[in-house]
Amino acid sequence: MTFLASEEELKHLSEPVDIHLEATALHQRVIRDGGPALLLKAPRSGARVQFAASLLVNIFGTRKRVANGLGVHPDQLPDLGRFLAALRAPEPPASLRDLPSLFPVAKAGWNTRPKKVAASKDLHDVAPNLSSLPVQTCWPEDAGPLITWGLVITRPPGEDDPRLYNLGIYRMQVLDGQRAIVRWLPFRGGAQHYRQWQGKGQAMPVAVVIGCDPATLLAAVIPAPGNISELALAGIFNGRPARLAPCRSIQMHVPEGAEIILEGEIHPDETAVEGPFGDHTGYYNDPADYPVFHLKALRMRENAVYLSTFTGRAPDEPSVIGEAMTDLFRPILQQALPEILDVFLPPATCSYRFAILKLDKSYPGQARRAMMGFWSLLPQFSMTKYVIVVDADIDIRNWDEVMWAVATRSDPERDLLVLNSTPVDQLDFASPREGLGGKLGLDATIKIGSETARPFSKKLVMPRDVETRAEGLFRKLNSPKCVESPRL
Repeated sequence: MTFLASEEELKHLSEPVDIHLEATALHQRVIRDGGPALLLKAPRSGARVQFAASLLVNIFGTRKRVANGLGVHPDQLPDLGRFLAALRAPEPPASLRDLPSLFPVAKAGWNTRPKKVAASKDLHDVAPNLSSLPVQTCWPEDAGPLITWGLVITRPPGEDDPRLYNLGIYRMQVLDGQRAIVRWLPFRGGAQHYRQWQGKGQAMPVAVVIGCDPATLLAAVIPAPGNISELALAGIFNGRPARLAPCRSIQMHVPEGAEIILEGEIHPDETAVEGPFGDHTGYYNDPADYPVFHLKALRMRENAVYLSTFTGRAPDEPSVIGEAMTDLFRPILQQALPEILDVFLPPATCSYRFAILKLDKSYPGQARRAMMGFWSLLPQFSMTKYVIVVDADIDIRNWDEVMWAVATRSDPERDLLVLNSTPVDQLDFASPREGLGGKLGLDATIKIGSETARPFSKKLVMPRDVETRAEGLFRKLNSPKCVESPRL
């Protein structure tokens, strides 16, 4: 928060704000205007006005704050993405002269190993009661209060080895003071660890951190390159190894700078109905069974802040983060498919459900190859339902241009690629079956070679010198010294 305050990116609000709906409505209004992070110093719930922490929202509400959380300026996000791509598949030096270029990669490798430190003396044990925290109820028909920025830390059975940890932002429905439901999709790391503990018939230790350094939070939500863990990624972003302190009641470690720590366990065969909750789709999701977390210990700092957000139709913090993260995974995509010049995931389409690829096309069928490669590269991209591929001359962030390419360069009989029974988001109500549905690829590129029997006509392009001259005339036309209108 000190950094946010120094950048004039934080505002304090002392007036009481109800954690039931009102905090979400305020957050919505602020994020629409690209506003600051908010520290709500008097969160209340109805008549109750006393909680163990103040409420902090909207810390990642702008692209600038997302970039700052990763330790860079917004303009440096593409450079960071290229660096991550190099970590995923470093190129050997062509000569001894190129060896210095490998030093940043080697240093990053050193920072990937977490370091264990002593427990912080600034953390204090308090009565383990989730009701003491200002947990929001975000939408009118939500099933209950929801922990939205909980950094859930899990590990596989066996020795406590932080190198094997999974960090994920999984929402948690609070059932009562000691229980909460953890919702994770089957392919997520936490769910994989849970199945391993289930196989042994043992309770799984789980730590939940609410509030820590921004890089660790963001490392838990972005697509990591290769097999780099979230803690390793956090070490790379922070420029030093992640520092982990031991838990008190379970055999696990958590980030040293944590504000609030929930320690507990999940029993192998206990589930409860989670939901419905408002989600990024703009709809409520269906209720479903998920594991139950049992709170054993609660530790927090003096004057701790409870970090929270809401999830809904864009703009929300996940959509802002997703748009900024495109700069990080674009180089990884280009590393696998160099002919892809750019990629855009429109936030209004729930971020990852719709992708537009700009292609440097040179041979027939290349657009379809790009679609298949995109869907296969990262687990997140397997959830993308629609992919449109356009040529290099199209501005993929201009919907009018994309639709012009679709209207003039594609034919439904030839250029639609339809896939059946593929993995889709479980929250996608448009799919006929939960978690299983179709995908549509649309080739909106100019057809070449064997793709067509008809040559394309030339695109209308005005000569550059004529455009320059017309621009100068236009400025004169709108200047105060414009020629007088002719007299009638």
